Amino acid sequence: MKIWRIGIGIMALTWVVLGGTAWAGDQISIKFSHVVAKDTPKGKAADKFAELAASYTKDRVKVEVYPNSQLFKDKEELEAVQMGTVQMLAPSLAKFGPLGVKEFEVFDLPFLFDNYEQLHKITYGPIGQALLAKLSSKGILGLTYWDNGFKQMSANKPLKNVEDFKGLKLRIQSSKVLDAQMRALGGNPQVMAFSEVYQALQTGVVDGTENPASNFYTQKMHEVQKHMTLSDHGYLGYAVIVNKAFWEGLPPEVRTQLDRALADATVYANQIAKQENDGAIEAVRQSGKTQVVLLTNEQRAAWKKALVKVHQEMANRIGAELIQSIHMATGFDPSKP
Repeated sequence: MKIWRIGIGIMALTWVVLGGTAWAGDQISIKFSHVVAKDTPKGKAADKFAELAASYTKDRVKVEVYPNSQLFKDKEELEAVQMGTVQMLAPSLAKFGPLGVKEFEVFDLPFLFDNYEQLHKITYGPIGQALLAKLSSKGILGLTYWDNGFKQMSANKPLKNVEDFKGLKLRIQSSKVLDAQMRALGGNPQVMAFSEVYQALQTGVVDGTENPASNFYTQKMHEVQKHMTLSDHGYLGYAVIVNKAFWEGLPPEVRTQLDRALADATVYANQIAKQENDGAIEAVRQSGKTQVVLLTNEQRAAWKKALVKVHQEMANRIGAELIQSIHMATGFDPSKP
């Protein structure tokens, strides 16, 4: 199996390097794979990038978008972009931990950001750019960040107090931080591919999960979850990444045009993220299938008090200096839940 993968990787790299010198006038094809639905913020942003790339390059570049895990599931897609099987992804930030860049798991820390202003100070500032640069050693270029939004908890019972989580099996992405978060609440975290979550909730393999409302609604989780708590306890965002050899092999003028397309698609992505999530919350309410639960100030403070210890617990894994630098930049005070 290893020999086969190495062989495919060499062929992909050879194609990229040779292609970089042979693309005088040929159309360039970019496969962009992602695991969510087309009508989510990420799905719409990927389609917008494809549209703008075609426009700005005058159809010299064709971006083929494959949503809903059509090509690869969560655990497979990063290897696929490293091998050149696909050229672009927008994986959630938690996925870079298993790749060996554990610093990205800082974005999984609960209650790290109170709003988008604080968040963007990090993602589009020096800290966020330094994190993207760490991907280069993995054969990947980090280009930018896309928002999805703040996460809500869901289960078949109302989650209002910390005690309500006790014993629940809760689906998470593969992230040590998210594992610690659910354990701090008294739950039992279960790592699972996003494409498998609906069936797992339907059959009771897991009791609940966390998602931005747009993912919750477009994946029809409101059909199999009776309660969704508007907790805004964590953030889900994406890094748009490309195969490094492929991107650097593109003609410079094409890269310039694609950079422009991506910059405009990023503005679009972040503008629609909050709008889509707000709309999804209302759609969940209107469905009548899931009760939307609101936390009191006291309940939210109790959640935060239970979860703030995760910041300290994860300092050795993520980096105490990184966590402290974000605390300073956003004004986060661990002593004041």
